[in-house]
Amino acid sequence: MTNFQREGSISNAHVGRDFEARACAILAAHGIPLQMNHKVPCGLGNDKKLHTFDLGSEEPPVIVECKSQTWTKGDVVPSAKMKNWAEAMFYFHMAPPMYRKIFFVEQSLRVRTGESLLAYFRRTQSHMIPPDVEFWELPRDSDEVEIFGSNADGR
Repeated sequence: MTNFQREGSISNAHVGRDFEARACAILAAHGIPLQMNHKVPCGLGNDKKLHTFDLGSEEPPVIVECKSQTWTKGDVVPSAKMKNWAEAMFYFHMAPPMYRKIFFVEQSLRVRTGESLLAYFRRTQSHMIPPDVEFWELPRDSDEVEIFGSNADGR
């Protein structure tokens, strides 16, 4: 059986929780105080169901999804992770329009090309990305976040 746990971590769940806490602190430092596990009614049309976003706030209305995922060994596209990211875009699409939507990602660079996983996602899945999503990319060894708009050219 293949082990997909991040090297050097107790579990992938621990990696995710630690990254959410780090994202929460960085967003707070940018003047965006948030709570963990923020529930928002999401749905198409009039049918809504509560969805739990990683971070969020009602005042101001902000929702955040955090992803601390990497390229697979051998620089192969992590297709299951990309489906998970596309699902996050769908929930952003179904969220009420007054929410600021932030997709907060830990940077992972492809060894062979230097392209980040986020840049790859934005380039190949732009048709899945709502126009009002902000992308915040954080290097693993720094708190200097880079912020991008939702379209693939970075605006």
